[in-house]
Amino acid sequence: MSALPSNLTQAPGRSAAARQGGRRGRARNDLCAALDLGTNNCRMLIAHPAGRGFRVVDAFSRATRLGEGLSSSGVLSDAAMERTIQALSRCTEKMRRAGVSRMRAVATEACRRAANGSEFLERTAMATGLDLEIISPTEEARLALAGCAPLLDHRLPHALVFDIGGGSTELMWVRRNPGAPPSMTGVLSLPLGVVTLGELFGHLLQDLDGYDEVVDRIAQAIQPFDRQYGITAQVMRGKAQMLGTSGTVTTLGGILLGLPRYERRAVDGLFMNFDDVEQVSRALAGMSHEDRVAHPCIGRDRADLVVAGCAILAAICKVWPVGRLRVADRGLREGMLFEMMRARPLLAAE
Repeated sequence: MSALPSNLTQAPGRSAAARQGGRRGRARNDLCAALDLGTNNCRMLIAHPAGRGFRVVDAFSRATRLGEGLSSSGVLSDAAMERTIQALSRCTEKMRRAGVSRMRAVATEACRRAANGSEFLERTAMATGLDLEIISPTEEARLALAGCAPLLDHRLPHALVFDIGGGSTELMWVRRNPGAPPSMTGVLSLPLGVVTLGELFGHLLQDLDGYDEVVDRIAQAIQPFDRQYGITAQVMRGKAQMLGTSGTVTTLGGILLGLPRYERRAVDGLFMNFDDVEQVSRALAGMSHEDRVAHPCIGRDRADLVVAGCAILAAICKVWPVGRLRVADRGLREGMLFEMMRARPLLAAE
């Protein structure tokens, strides 16, 4: 069994991370790690405190497709679990070699939904020494918002923030608080992400007519959340902004910029007009799989997922015609790092 280094403290939840973040006189080598195990990807950041934020010193990302087939089977497959454990072992080794002193490792929709999610966590602990924490959709949304909150426009009182994941999509209706962190007024977790939507409606996403049908279905699922919080009224008054954090929006950002390869610095913080988003999304939906694989900002790992992400994004834009959205190439991992490095949580849920 691969054990965690003895000097590494795993933060099991928000309160523990906040307590551990209370030391203000930190050394530059006080490294923290944030690991996010999603339905499609395993991602990790290692960083040290720098000013009011942090500086990333190492990163890891691998498409493990943990939730592959989960929509039909209800369980995580042995092959998917083995792929993911291999990636997690790599993360553990990176943390050990870097000398990480504090970390938090979370799992999201695939482990929440799978009947054998607990079995997978036990296998992971035995193989890697990691005690993964399955977080709720609300906690997932809160951490994602914490990570991308610095990109919110302080002049607007409300924000619609979304995170299109592999197994689910989190929608957050956020209120800006002058002189204080933003707060989540409402959260909706749709059980539709790029993997689950592709598995459920992939046959419809093969042409533009089917694509439009899927967009309409998702928009209908979002409408009750809109009515509950009166979001459209604030949008029409020009009081709301939109911020998206996901591989879908970052991919579209790279395509709109015409990047020869994806560059985070160029995409993070980018504004995209809805007309441009729709044009690129429909172009992707009309492409062949091979053409999407060949695109430098998509590649093989995302070629069969990006259209599903575009459909979810199109539904969000249809329900809330803000006119433009800001791209955040940051989110849950950054939120965990912020909270481990600060004396108090960045956000408070109402």
